[in-house]
Amino acid sequence: MATTSNYPEHYDNEEEDDDEEFDGDGDEDDDESSPPLSDGSEEDRLEAVLRRLTADEVRIRVHDVAIRGCARTRRAAAEAAVGSELARAATVPELLRAAAAAGERLRRLGAFESVSITLDAAPPGVPADGRGGVVVVLVDVTEARGGAAGGLGVFANTQTRSCSVEGSLRFKNLFGYCETWDASGTLGLDHTMELSARAAIPRIGAIPTPLMARVSFLSEDWLKSSIKEHLMGVSVGLLSTMNHNLAYNLSWRTITDPARMSSSSIREQLQHSLLSSMKYTYKIDQRDSSIRPTRGYAFLSSSQVGGLAPDSKSTRFVRQEIDLRVAMPLGVWNGALNAGVAAGIIHPLARGSTGSISPLPERFYLGGNRSLVCRLGGPSSLLGFKSRGLGPTDSQTCAPKNSENGASVSPELDALGGDIAFTAFADLSFDLPLKPLRDLGIHGHAFVSAGNHVNFTEHDIRRFPLTEFLKTFRSSAGFGIVVPTRLFRIEMNYCHILKQFDHDRAKTGIQFNFSSP
Repeated sequence: MATTSNYPEHYDNEEEDDDEEFDGDGDEDDDESSPPLSDGSEEDRLEAVLRRLTADEVRIRVHDVAIRGCARTRRAAAEAAVGSELARAATVPELLRAAAAAGERLRRLGAFESVSITLDAAPPGVPADGRGGVVVVLVDVTEARGGAAGGLGVFANTQTRSCSVEGSLRFKNLFGYCETWDASGTLGLDHTMELSARAAIPRIGAIPTPLMARVSFLSEDWLKSSIKEHLMGVSVGLLSTMNHNLAYNLSWRTITDPARMSSSSIREQLQHSLLSSMKYTYKIDQRDSSIRPTRGYAFLSSSQVGGLAPDSKSTRFVRQEIDLRVAMPLGVWNGALNAGVAAGIIHPLARGSTGSISPLPERFYLGGNRSLVCRLGGPSSLLGFKSRGLGPTDSQTCAPKNSENGASVSPELDALGGDIAFTAFADLSFDLPLKPLRDLGIHGHAFVSAGNHVNFTEHDIRRFPLTEFLKTFRSSAGFGIVVPTRLFRIEMNYCHILKQFDHDRAKTGIQFNFSSP
């Protein structure tokens, strides 16, 4: 693609001819001058010309596509985003569609503050041909300032009664390829540590797809359990488009029980394991906002196959998740109704001493304080219930002794997760009556959520107890105040538990949620 940019800003020969025609009409009467055109009539004339160009399939030939404004950004990165559709456009409608698509691709790179695509006449001396008028497409970009960003925060978790320090650092367009380099870390007082680093490079030149790689390390203690998990892994993106993503993940996981108190259901999986998996994700999000959606829909489908490595310790399973969200405006108080359903299933391919068993960390766990409406990600959130706070459990093998009288207390329960999970919610958002709060985007909402998950073995897959599954649904409802920010959504909710069962960890009361889009 040629990128010569030595053309003048505008060629006004045709406009001057039009002006001369206008002036000639006024020479019929020297005493009376024609009234000047109003701004409205000028806009109407331009709109009429544009409608004629788009409706009549006026043919053109693009002589050149010039990209201007790239100082730090390498031209190859901008050319790859613009694509070749602009140069191949043969009619005005094709050119408009190609320009809109190219502008959207340039904006998604995140390296430019503004993008402008204009059409101009070809410079003098360029011969015309039978395919139509000759034009030049000018792509003007303004690079974003400040390629580095970082953040540091301290967050309190009311469920675990602990706090954590979280930090992140991001560099954008560091080497001029519109690439993103970021690193993040979390250190919790509950012996949780998570570190990750990621590099993402958009499609450039002959590279058919953006490149992405992530290295991560995780060490955590499971809530209300003696289990400790350590994970080291790398993920490489193989295909990435607007809606499709294919990634390969290779991780080494260790699950231990230093206190030797885990239940018999978990003790079998206390070992090292290798996760070699391929994951395909299809995602479409047509909502007007991920922080406070008022209209549109979103859908996610995720398919994962584990056990691609021949190693005997490789975790083998097939996992499928779907998530559907819908937002509808109500037309009063800026209100909107958000509703969603999510489901997931994991089918184990490995056999244990009691038959086919799914890997413990890959199962579905419900509960926690994640926002209901923000991020797509399959079944997980159920407000009012603690993380891993419902579903199948098993008692730990030995209970600690009471230090005062030596008597045993009730043993803790290990959460086993579920092989099949389903959640649903409805959320009604509305403006608050105080104008200062409305100006800040602070609004109220009321919600209801429900969900359940169960395990199955190879003997009852074909006889899944659907009636029992529906009868044992847990549910909660509540209301609260939402404070949206540019980076995340803060909720202060009052949650009321509508239905729970023995051994579920749930509590009616105030709950704080911090969720990123």
